This record gives sequence, C-alpha cells and structure tokens, in this order.
Amino acid sequence: MLEQPCEVTVVLPCLNEAETLETVIRKSLDSLSLHARGGEVVVADNGSTDGSDEIAIRAGARVVDVPSPGYGAALMGGIQAARGTYVIMGDADDSYALDSLEPFIDELRRGTQLVMGNRFKGGIEPGAMPAMHRYLGNPVLSRLGRLFFKTPIGDFHCGLRGFDRDAILGLDLRTTGMEFASEMVVKATLFDLSIAEVPTTLRPDGRSRPPHLRTWRDGWRHLRFLLAYSPRWLFLYPGLLLFVTGLVASLWLLPDPRRVGRVTFDMQALAFSTLAMLAGAQALWFSILAKAVAITEGLIPEDRRFRRLMDRMSLERIALVGGGLLLLGLVDLFVAVLRWSSVGFGPLDLESSLRSTLLASTLSFLGLQALLCGFLLSLIRMRVRPGDPIVVNPDVPDA
Repeated sequence: MLEQPCEVTVVLPCLNEAETLETVIRKSLDSLSLHARGGEVVVADNGSTDGSDEIAIRAGARVVDVPSPGYGAALMGGIQAARGTYVIMGDADDSYALDSLEPFIDELRRGTQLVMGNRFKGGIEPGAMPAMHRYLGNPVLSRLGRLFFKTPIGDFHCGLRGFDRDAILGLDLRTTGMEFASEMVVKATLFDLSIAEVPTTLRPDGRSRPPHLRTWRDGWRHLRFLLAYSPRWLFLYPGLLLFVTGLVASLWLLPDPRRVGRVTFDMQALAFSTLAMLAGAQALWFSILAKAVAITEGLIPEDRRFRRLMDRMSLERIALVGGGLLLLGLVDLFVAVLRWSSVGFGPLDLESSLRSTLLASTLSFLGLQALLCGFLLSLIRMRVRPGDPIVVNPDVPDA
C-alpha cells in the first residue's frame, strides 16, 4: 500500500481506542478500495496505553506518534504525515460512516477544498448524540458561526470531513483542542476556500468508556474561539452600542435632570451614561487593536477596508484627536476649579459641580484612551516586515 500512488488518506486521531479501532480501519480501507485511486489510513496516536498502535498496524494502517496532547494536535500530526492529495478525517470510535466515503471523494474530485459532513441532514441514530449537543450545543454554535463568518456550513462540528491537504495546511491551523474543528471551518471561510456539505450519518459509538469530549469545557472552547476570531462581534458591535447609547444619554442629561412619567433621571443616570461611553470607547479601540494583531500574525486575511482605515490612523492623527479631547477636559476642569476658588474653596452646589466634573473627567479619559491606544497600535505595526499586510508608515500609498 505504501508504494502505490495515494489519492486519499483517512486520518484517525486515537487515544486508547482499542475496542473499535480495528473495525474503523477496516471500514475505511474497504471504502477506499472501492472509491479511491489508491488510499491509506493514518492513525495519529496521541499517547495510547491500551495497545491501539499495535492493533492499527495489524489492521493495515500507518501509525504516527503525536506526543502533543489534544484532538487538534493529533489531527495536525496525521494531516502532516498524510501522503494523499486529499484527506478525510474521522473518529476512531466507530460513530461515523467511514464505510461510505464516496460522497466526500466525489466532491473533492470536483475541486471543492473542504467537504463537511452534515449529520442533521444525513441522520442521527437514537443514542448517537446527547440531547444537549443535538438540540442546544451544536445548533447554537453552528448558528453563531454562520452569523459571525457568513459560512454556509450547517453542522459546524461534524468530525467527518474531507479536504485538499495542501489547502488546509496553507491555513496554518494552530489550536490543539476540540476547537480545531471550528478553526478549520472559520479559516477556510475567511481565506475563501471552496466549501460544500454532504449528508452523513451518526451512529452510537462502540466504546464502553465515556467519550473524551466534555460538554461544557469543550463547548466553551468552541465559543471562545468563535468570539476571538470575530473582533466585530466581540468588541465592535457591543462597543458601538455602549458608546452611542452613553453619548445620547449624556447629552440628554447634561443640561438638567429629565423626568419621564414619574421617574426622574439625574446625576446617577448621567454617571452611568458617561461610564457607558468610556466602556464603549475602550471596546472600539480593542476591536481595532485585535484586528491589527490578527492580520499581522496571519490569523485572518487582510481586509481592504481595514487597511484603508489603518492608512488614515497614523499615530500623529490619533494623538491630535486624543490630545484635543484631553485638552478640552483639562480646560473644563480648570474652569471648575476657578468656580470653586470664587467661593473661597468652600461648599459648592453639588448638582452643577458634579455635572461639570463628569464632563471634564469623561473628555479627559477619552483623550487619554486615544493616546495610549494610538501608541499601542503603532507598536503593533512596528512588528510588520516588508511585504506584510499592514505597512509601517500609513502615509505611504500602496505600490
């Protein structure tokens, strides 16, 4: 098998799967012999102690030792070792239909770079998926993935999928845990790989021990990854909502108390609205900084609109705006001190003095935020080398 041309490699991550591994390997080899022009099975052993590696070799698979722990680490080790033009990854617990690989292979031959299985279209047998995963976890995370990244995938976490090996390796996937499944779909979408779905079935696994998957821990890791890869939804949209709401409320409350029905909005409401402005401004800065870091590190592709924004956001321009806000705040604070001195630094009217102080402190903090974040942004951009997406000098036009 090793001397023949290899079109498809089936990669199976494995950690103590002695009960089911031989069955899964034989199903994979039988399916490859029917539908692939040369194939192999690679077992990415992630530290098994139950003899899984010996079982795999006897069953006709090639074993790759992956010492780094984690589902994603095992899969990446197997993908890197694969000899096939195409890779189909599955699980070693006999829950996926590895005896029916023809739809994946046919789609890959048409030029699709990532072919996802969809268990909700293909069928989930009774007992194959916990109710929490079937009706809450998978649907919610898949919907969030479609919302955040505009991906066409309906089953984000199906573990049976095929892909062009070189295309996926070119994505530079980095996660080592269960969130690897989300990272592959997200980065394939962001980098414009061709993606399709085919129905597949999910059966109850053949193991007597509990699965490695931990519902809440791994669900949180998937959600954390989706948020981290979407600065818009994590920072930009909440920041805009907070800042605009706080700004409108502050402008409404700054001159005088406001009464709506029987409710009076006064200093307490004004204080909260200014805090909302500050928190919103910080989130907006975080959205810019996070996206700059992600593009600089190659985690996400370059965005032309963001590039144009960066071209306009030189440190000098940011400092000009931030310094202006800081100066306005200090002037307002100076006027407040003069008013205080006019009464011999004695007691002041609490309402009028607090309104002035809140305005001065808000303007000052907004200006200071801009100055500090501007310097941090310039520091991030200093890491960019010639040929990288973001230029060091934003005033230099594109070649």
